[in-house]
Amino acid sequence: MPDTYEGLTYVGLVAFRMHRVGWFRAPGIPYFGTFPEVNVRLYSVDRQGRRGVVFRSLEAARLLPVAIARAAFQLPYVWARMAIHRDRDTIAYTSSRRWPGPRGAGCQLKVRIGERIEEPTSLEHFLTARWGIHNSFSGRSVYLPNSHPRWPLHRAELLHCDDDLVSAAGLPACAGPPMSVLYSPGVPVRMGYPVIKR
Repeated sequence: MPDTYEGLTYVGLVAFRMHRVGWFRAPGIPYFGTFPEVNVRLYSVDRQGRRGVVFRSLEAARLLPVAIARAAFQLPYVWARMAIHRDRDTIAYTSSRRWPGPRGAGCQLKVRIGERIEEPTSLEHFLTARWGIHNSFSGRSVYLPNSHPRWPLHRAELLHCDDDLVSAAGLPACAGPPMSVLYSPGVPVRMGYPVIKR
């Protein structure tokens, strides 16, 4: 079900660089496990109180992880042409969808990284303190837990956003500036075993 903050639910457009992704206890894979990703997410909570996210789409630059995630976990991964460019405190992501369609759907994001956040606001905590994925698998609700340290967060300034991934995911396009823009240098993340919800 939707998780809300002060009566509102949120849509996230989140850009990553995945590095040596591995599942369960398997070691990370250097080439196929390292790629840019941009996802469109909703924020969720289940009856057990486990907060997570529901992915509406996940763009990734490697076809093999896309195929595995779609087949094994029924996650809405799509293969995209992607690039990351960094110049000192400015970072830019570009993505253009390849398969499946709509072909060409994509985004261009550019942010300037600001100061480290020592104490996140309650909204920043709500958006980032997520340790699982809620998903549907063969008609059943599944929770995929993950483990990672708390994200080190920085404030960021959105310099450019040209996006149609949110609307391609079946959600209303953003009508104004984002409520929150954050950057993190990243942390190690390990996915756990799926839990079928009853």
